[in-house]
Amino acid sequence: MTRVLTAALTAALLFASPLRAFETNASAAYVVDLTTDTVLLSKQSEVPLPPASMSKLMTLYMAFEAIRDGRLTLDEVLPVSQHAMSYGGSTMFLDTTDRVKVEDLLRGIIVLSGNDACVVIAEALSPDGTEGGFARLMTQRAHEMGMDQSNFANSNGWPQVGHLMSMKDLGILSEKIIEDFPEFYPLFAEREFAFDGRAPRNVRNRNPLLGLGIGVDGLKTGHTEEAGYGLVASAVQGDRRVVFVVAGMESEAQRAEEAERIVNWAFRQFTRRTVTSGDDVLAEAEVWMGQSRSVGLVTGEDLNLLLPVVGDTDLSAEIVYQSPIPAPIEAGQQIAELVIARDGLPEKRVPLVADAEVPQAGFAGRVRTAARVVMRQITDRASEQTGLAQ
Repeated sequence: MTRVLTAALTAALLFASPLRAFETNASAAYVVDLTTDTVLLSKQSEVPLPPASMSKLMTLYMAFEAIRDGRLTLDEVLPVSQHAMSYGGSTMFLDTTDRVKVEDLLRGIIVLSGNDACVVIAEALSPDGTEGGFARLMTQRAHEMGMDQSNFANSNGWPQVGHLMSMKDLGILSEKIIEDFPEFYPLFAEREFAFDGRAPRNVRNRNPLLGLGIGVDGLKTGHTEEAGYGLVASAVQGDRRVVFVVAGMESEAQRAEEAERIVNWAFRQFTRRTVTSGDDVLAEAEVWMGQSRSVGLVTGEDLNLLLPVVGDTDLSAEIVYQSPIPAPIEAGQQIAELVIARDGLPEKRVPLVADAEVPQAGFAGRVRTAARVVMRQITDRASEQTGLAQ
C-alpha cells in the first residue's frame, strides 16, 4: 500500500512566508529556477501553442549537436536553396548565389531571427534534404528529450498547422541549451550582427532585456499574429539562474514590461536556503523480509529550497512510498518521494533514498516475518469479529 508520512524537515522552514501567486498578463507562462530546480510559475504551461520564432531554439539545439558530433563545422559553407530564399518575415536576405558559413547562419538565427538561415541548416541536416524531413526529425528528437507537447512542421516557427510547443517544453529546451552547450550559449547575448552589410535595418537582437543590467543573457523572442508576442529568456543574478517563458502578449512593449516584472519577482521575492542535509533521516520506512525491519529515508544531498524572503510559513511536506519495501535494499537506492507544498508555488517532489543497505533476511528471519504477518491477520480478524458481536 502507499504510505504517506508527515516529514519534519528543519527549523529553516519556519521562516518562510506564504506567497501570493504571481499574476501575469501572459496567456501562458513558465518560470523555473534552475539552481534549485524549482518551478516558480506555471500558467497553461503544458498546453501546446504556436511558438513562433521561439521554436528556432530546437533548430539551434540540433545544429549544436551536429557540430559537437562532427557532422557540421563552424567554418563549413552551406548552399541556399530556392525554398530557403522564399521565406519572408525576418531574414538574412539570403539568395541562391550565397554559400554561407555555419557560424554566420547560427548568428543569423540567434540575433537576426533569420527564417532563411534556419532552412539552410535544416536542409543540410535533414535525412532527405528537405525542411519537412528535418521538422520530423526535430519532433522525434524533442520527444526523446522529454518535450512531449512539441510538434514541428518547419524549422523556423512560420505559421503552419500542427507547429506547436508548450511553454514548459521551451523551458526544458532552454535549460538543455544552457547546460549542454556552454561554448555556444554566449552567442545568445550578442546584441548586433551585421551580416555582409546587406540588411542594415535588421542587425539588432530583438530580446528587449539584453543590456538592462538585470542578468538576462538569452535566449529568443517570437511573434506571429496567431501566437502574439512571446519570449523565452534566462537571467543570472548572484548564484541563481532563472529561465522563463511568456506567450500571447499583445505588443512588444507589453512583452518587455512583463518579462522584466518576472525577472524582478523571481530574484527579489525568494531566497535559497538549505532545509535539510543529505544524511538527515526524515523518516523510517518499513522493510519486508529484510535483516532490518526498517530503513532510514534521506535526500542523499543537501536539499536547497527557494523560500519567500520574509514572514511566517504555510508549508507542508509529506513522504510517499509503497509500504512495505521489499529487501534487499541498496544504500542510496531511491525508495520514496518527499512532496513539498508551498503557498503560491507548484509542489516540489524530491527523491528519497535509503540511508543504509538492508540485505534480505535469512531463512529463519523470513519465517519470523511470515509468522508476524499471520499473527497480525489473526489478531485483526478477531478484533473484527468482536466488534460485530457487540
